[in-house]
Amino acid sequence: MALAPGRPKPKPTPETKHFWDGCKAGKLLLQRCVETGRAYFPPRPFSPYTGSRNVETFEASGRATLHSYVIHHRPVPGFEPPYAIAVVELEEGPRMMTNIIDCPQTPEALVLDMPMVVAFTPLDDDITLPLFRPAQEAK
Repeated sequence: MALAPGRPKPKPTPETKHFWDGCKAGKLLLQRCVETGRAYFPPRPFSPYTGSRNVETFEASGRATLHSYVIHHRPVPGFEPPYAIAVVELEEGPRMMTNIIDCPQTPEALVLDMPMVVAFTPLDDDITLPLFRPAQEAK
């Protein structure tokens, strides 16, 4: 899938570089608190649960459910309306903001709690975005 030109490009930081490197390699890398075992997103060098720096990175399943969304109809550089701005709940627990692809961008097609799967989509040679598609449409 080709993304529309002009889409804003994320800027990896030392704290997020592993996440973006993982996306480029086709892996959804999350972090978890070693003390509680709970996964979290977005990436950061400390646990949001305990404040501890005792965290580890792991590869997530890439499976999620559609938690919430809005359908945006106005033109914005880098996006072809209509498009869904969504929050998915990852199988591991954290929620992630994303876009839904390979699906009609209508309330009839975007059903809350529907199974989703990550679809790594290159933005350019450096950044690959973790977008999501309905699981039954997974390729």
